[in-house]
Formats: sequence, structure tokens, C-alpha cells
Amino acid sequence: MKKLFILMISIFFASIYASSTNIVVIGAHPDDCDIDAGGTAIKFAKAGHNVLFISVTNGDAGHHEKGGGALAKIRRAEAQEAGKRFGVTYVVLDNHDGELMPTLPVRLELIRMIREWKADVVIGPRPNDYHPDHRNTAILIQDAAYMVIVPNVAPDTPPLKRNPVFLYTEDNFQKPYPFEADIAVDITDVFDQKIYAMSAHESQFFEWLPWTNGTLDQVPQGKEERLEWLAKWRSPRIKDNVKQSLIKWYGEEKGSHVKMAEAFEICEYGRRPSDKEIKELFPFFE
Repeated sequence: MKKLFILMISIFFASIYASSTNIVVIGAHPDDCDIDAGGTAIKFAKAGHNVLFISVTNGDAGHHEKGGGALAKIRRAEAQEAGKRFGVTYVVLDNHDGELMPTLPVRLELIRMIREWKADVVIGPRPNDYHPDHRNTAILIQDAAYMVIVPNVAPDTPPLKRNPVFLYTEDNFQKPYPFEADIAVDITDVFDQKIYAMSAHESQFFEWLPWTNGTLDQVPQGKEERLEWLAKWRSPRIKDNVKQSLIKWYGEEKGSHVKMAEAFEICEYGRRPSDKEIKELFPFFE
């Protein structure tokens, strides 16, 4: 009787996992996943799906006063707190910030993690970017696409049965071609939570990044004031192509009135989903 009970419980949890969508978001630094796909991650997590954030570097160069192992420790702790606020699992790999290269060992590490998460969707940056870590993270993700189903690559971790859908996050770079908004998600209802979760990266949003753009003296001291300040900073205008994508997925009435959105471009190296499959993977669309 006990064995039967254990078997039934195992089947129950296996069925829950199988019915869930498994999302992997990969960024170069702790906070990249948060910025690019944090709202979408919250919506997936709230709907009972499984979301993994991976920072490929430990962020040990991203500050004007701190650095090295001490900074890496701070940034790992900030990522863990952000993960709790997002409702996701947050992993920070131990590669140096500013020195990331698309090497085979790092690629294999990502392949194993994507497989272990049983990813249906993998999200990351395009290879067009000002920062070498961002570009090389994109190359690593592209090089992992397809290889995640090849049994003789990283044979110590079982391959996925089918290639995930790989998606690029939105950016403003125009060459060699501008970002294409194949999918757009309305995050208006979770935007405040996204900002709150992002604010866990205090060393970045209230110290380092304001220092780099010359606005450090404008950062408020109070928690509520900081959240308001960060929300204004991270509230970009919805571009025309993103608005058209929102209208496609939500309909004219709702899509044209969305206030906050995150958009994604389908990477041709992964599985090419139909509109029907996209609606199944993204259970937010009407």
C-alpha cells in the first residue's frame, strides 16, 4: 500500500512538471535577466510555471568602487534576493565579468543547465550589443541551440527530446538589422513587482549604473523614492513594432492600450513555433 501511495505521488508530481512550461532566461550579468524578461518571468511564475535565471558571469567588475571577490559576493546575494522577489530560481556562474569568451566549457555548462531544467523556452540577448559579455553570451546561447538535443554532446546529461524555442530579448541596436518583435507580453499588471525585484540589485541600479551615466547624485535615499525613481528610469516607450505585436497577440482593443511590455524575437537556431504553439507556451494571450 505504501509503495502504491509513493508511486501515485510520483506520478502526480511528474504530471504537474510535464504540464508546466519550463523557461530559462540567460543574461551576461546578475540583473540582465531581470531587465530584459523580468515581467514575463513573473507572469510565468504566477501561473505555476518553472523559471530559471542564469547569469553567465559573477559581475565582479561592475562597480566604480568595489570589485573582485567581494563584489561577486554582493552581486550573488543581490541576485538571490531578486530571485525570491521574482519567484524564480536564480543561478550565478563563476566567470569573470568583462572577460567572458564563448568557450567550449562554458557552452557545455549552459547545455547541461538547459537540459536539466527541461527547457521549453530559452531567452537571451541578441549578438548585437555594445558589451562584449552580452555579445558572447548570445553566441554561447546560439551555440547551445540544437546541441541540447545531440546525445554525444555533454553525454553525462540526457539530451532534450526536442529543441526548445530560443528567443532574443529586445534591444535598440540597428545593425546589422533592428530587433523584430515576434512576441510581445503585456507586463503592466506586474510592472511594480518587476521594479521591486530589480531594486534588490542595489549595487547596480542605485550605484554603478547611475555612476556610469552621470546621475549618481540624483539617486534618492528612501526606499519608496528609489522605487519610484527606478520605475521612471526603466519605463521605456513601447515602440511601434512592439505595439503591433501586442495587437496581434491581445487584440486591437487591449493590445493598443498596453502601458508596459516586454518583447522577444524568435531565434532561427531553435525550434520555429507556429502561432498556435506560441499561444500554448505563453498562456497570457487572449
